[in-house]
Amino acid sequence: MTDQAFRAALKLDIAVIGAGQAGLSSAYHLKQLGFVPGTDFLVLDRAPEAGGAWQYRWPSLTLSTVNRVHDLPGMGFAEFAGTDGSVRASVAVPHYFSAYEEHFGLKVLRPAKVGVVCDRGDRLRVESDRGLFSVRGIINATGTWEKPYIPDYPGASSFAGEQLHTKDYRTADAFAGKHVLIVGGGISAIQLLDEISRVTRTSWVTRTPPRFREGPFDEEAGRKAVAMVEERVRAGLPPMAVVSVTGLPVTPAIEAMRERGVLERRPMFSEIVPNGVRWEDGAGLDVDVILWCTGFRSALDHLAPLQLREESGGITMTGRLATQVARDPRVHLVGYGPSASTIGANRAGSAAAQELTQFLEMKATADAERG
Repeated sequence: MTDQAFRAALKLDIAVIGAGQAGLSSAYHLKQLGFVPGTDFLVLDRAPEAGGAWQYRWPSLTLSTVNRVHDLPGMGFAEFAGTDGSVRASVAVPHYFSAYEEHFGLKVLRPAKVGVVCDRGDRLRVESDRGLFSVRGIINATGTWEKPYIPDYPGASSFAGEQLHTKDYRTADAFAGKHVLIVGGGISAIQLLDEISRVTRTSWVTRTPPRFREGPFDEEAGRKAVAMVEERVRAGLPPMAVVSVTGLPVTPAIEAMRERGVLERRPMFSEIVPNGVRWEDGAGLDVDVILWCTGFRSALDHLAPLQLREESGGITMTGRLATQVARDPRVHLVGYGPSASTIGANRAGSAAAQELTQFLEMKATADAERG
């Protein structure tokens, strides 16, 4: 989208913040409801190119190793996926998202970093590094990639080796000859432990014992897992990690890791020392690298002035699929809580578009009657 078009579209009905799976799904459904892209609503995306967080994933993450890339509404992913699963996710998914934006004429302004969203009475002001927008409602789809989480441990600043997060990982070969400590019990931790352990020495620690799931994870189990996460956000509690609900599937790769002795997990250490880590009983482990596979948090700092959070640290969600913020119904969060998956993001995008449209129509009618 050109700067000229941007300057002419400062006042909108809706801003969609983020152009990943959830943001594009929301934009698609807004268009289906009659909103004109670039005139009635606009998608703002901080990334320089299409692809959401997928464009930053490590090269070895191929379509055969990701959980699943679900089709966006109205356009399938199959033709972009190749046939053998060896295509890099960081290549195929951005290609797909870019084609999707073009096919449906979704106006995405990028790069556009939203700094803050403020309440201005009947409207919301979105302040970005590309200018100001005045909108009646927001669908926020910023995901988590921009907010990696590393827990604060005593002595972290004293460590003489290298510390990095999953977000920083590129290739296992970069650690050849070093002892790498993998921290975390999620799917990414397992994948990187598998890769790195093939080229160098590794150790693995988790806060709680990992839960491995034997057998298939069927549709009913999936619904139960989503329901548990949804219950938390409807109660205003912070979302829980999906893996804490679903457990880790025992794949052939995990079976192979067991045979290689890679899955010998240790409990979490109590402090970091210059040459490694130490447990409460005084036992220590010398390592050269600490790789924090400790997940991400929702990137919602730009919404702080709206005071959406409860004392618990969570945000109370309502609506059919728990996308609407109870404290401010003009704001919907997609890709948050129960919709933090590719298929969940699609359904959430549809619900958010419909419910926000209905709310704005009702509000406009009420305002007209009062005026």
